[in-house]
Order: sequence, then C-alpha cells, then structure tokens
Amino acid sequence: MNDFGTALIFFVAFLVIAYLRSGDFATLALICTGTGIAGVLAMRFRPYLKRRFSAWRHIWEDPLGTGFQQTRAMMCIASGGLFGLGAGCGWLKYVAAADTDLVFAFVSEEWGLIIAGTALAALVIVALFAVKCAGNARSSYFVIAACGTATLLLFQTMLNVGGSLDLLPLTGVTFP
Repeated sequence: MNDFGTALIFFVAFLVIAYLRSGDFATLALICTGTGIAGVLAMRFRPYLKRRFSAWRHIWEDPLGTGFQQTRAMMCIASGGLFGLGAGCGWLKYVAAADTDLVFAFVSEEWGLIIAGTALAALVIVALFAVKCAGNARSSYFVIAACGTATLLLFQTMLNVGGSLDLLPLTGVTFP
C-alpha cells in the first residue's frame, strides 16, 4: 500500500499508545530513530514521496505542476471569504481529488471560513471530550482507546488542513 499519509496517522497514534502503555521516552526515541531511518530509505525507493516533500513550502515556484492543488486550494479559501460563495458555486470542485484531499479548502470556499472553523472546532471538541472521558475510564484499555482515537482524529484533521494551507506536506488524507 502506497498511502504515506495514512501510515503517518497510524504511526503517530502508535506513538501515543506506546507512551500511554509504557511511559518510557527512551523507547519512543528508539522507535522514532528507526522510523526516521526507514523514512530515508522509503524516500530513496519511492521517488513520489521525495517530490511531495520537495514541493512543500515551495508550491508557488511551480503553481501549474507540483503546487497545482495547494495553490488552487489557497486561492479558493481566500475567494470564499467569511461567508463563502454558496453551495455548489465554488471553483475547487474542478480540481482533481479536491472533494477528498482538500476538504477544508472546499468547505471554506463554498461555505466560508466561519463554517470551516466551526467544523474544525467540532472535531477538536470531540477529541477533547474523548480525552476528558478517558480520565473517568474503568480500565487502562479504555484510556488508551480514547486517547488513541482522539489522536487519530486530530492528526488526520491537522494533516488535511495543514496540507491545504501548505503548512504541512500534502499527504492526500481526507478530512475526518
């Protein structure tokens, strides 16, 4: 499976679960070191990963090539303004995979930054609620499950929004 974004989400959730289970930072450092070495090897054998990372923070240098999706996403976020253009009136729907990879930009353009911010706030509140409920859990299994789920939700959201705004490399993960 060549889905780097999903693998990254599961890896971050694994780190949180491993920490909650062991509480040992040395183990996490060893895991991250091994994963870093594997990441370097993956970039050597999977050139599309290297292209995605090289385009990150340089999308305006090639707006018709490697930066096409992200430049269009940022322009559409700006054109939507606070209240949006209206349902179905956006331009981003003509960009390939915008309805899955660039959902934050899609919502921002058609419904505005207020609704997009509300969607983000709703996801953060759900994740915080899961972590709050973990404090009252009956066993460590429920604590780990609640925190792992909150991590999956928040990290996937962060990758989608960060990728749309070129704050993070575009990984192609959906908005939860």
